[in-house]
Amino acid sequence: MNLSKRTDLALESANSVNTRGGLPEGIEVKEEHTECFTVTSVNVMSQKAAEKISKPVGRYITLETGCRLDIRPENFSGCAHELALRIESLIGGAKNVLVVGLGNSSVTPDSLGPRVASHIFATRHIPENAPELSTDGLGEVSVIAPGVMGQTGIEAGELVADVCRTVKPSAVIAVDALACSELNHLGKTVQLTDTGISPGSGVLNARKELSKSTLGIKCVAVGVPTIADLSDMGDFGGEPMMVTPRTVDRLTACSAQLIAAAINLALHPGLGLEEIVSLTS
Repeated sequence: MNLSKRTDLALESANSVNTRGGLPEGIEVKEEHTECFTVTSVNVMSQKAAEKISKPVGRYITLETGCRLDIRPENFSGCAHELALRIESLIGGAKNVLVVGLGNSSVTPDSLGPRVASHIFATRHIPENAPELSTDGLGEVSVIAPGVMGQTGIEAGELVADVCRTVKPSAVIAVDALACSELNHLGKTVQLTDTGISPGSGVLNARKELSKSTLGIKCVAVGVPTIADLSDMGDFGGEPMMVTPRTVDRLTACSAQLIAAAINLALHPGLGLEEIVSLTS
């Protein structure tokens, strides 16, 4: 893979600069195997290293299931709980969290974010509107799906920044569909990062980024690659060749259920998975 190909996966970018002499200084890659995933952590520790792989300084965690996510994992509960633990580690105990579902709900490969948003258990309104209800074990969660600029005429980043000024969350979790450059990662991986995200960057349509530097608070990004850049597989008139699986509708639906379940488990520790499913289905 060369860096001219589009990828949102730090794992692929790190692999592209890994030579016989090893990785460049400032990039660290570690792999571990858990009950549910092969987990690869990529730490980008300097600006020089970040420039080499075109990824911001920060921590990236890639979880690979070994099978396509368009099929519900046999151990769905185990996968959701493990993913929840990883999300918890990145948000650092934040209780007041804004979940942002990025993307275009009308375009299937780009609909992951809005689909996740539709399964998030929002609770910020409960204490004020239903004070008689107990919120023990629940986080303070709000959720938006801001759409894309072609639909609204407004940058998603601008809408998120305005909501943050009103809601004042201590962290943002942004969910978006990603692009990869290797078919073995297409629809088979989940990437988490504490660097935030530039919506649309994988398909040459980067918008205003969501990150700590733009929002002033911790911003964690979660995504699954739903398209792959195969530009090196033939002559397409100089245009990028982006492909998506024919099962992309199931892929986005199943991935959204897994990611939403994990986010809900991470933000509402007092709820079990069955309760979450019943509240958000």
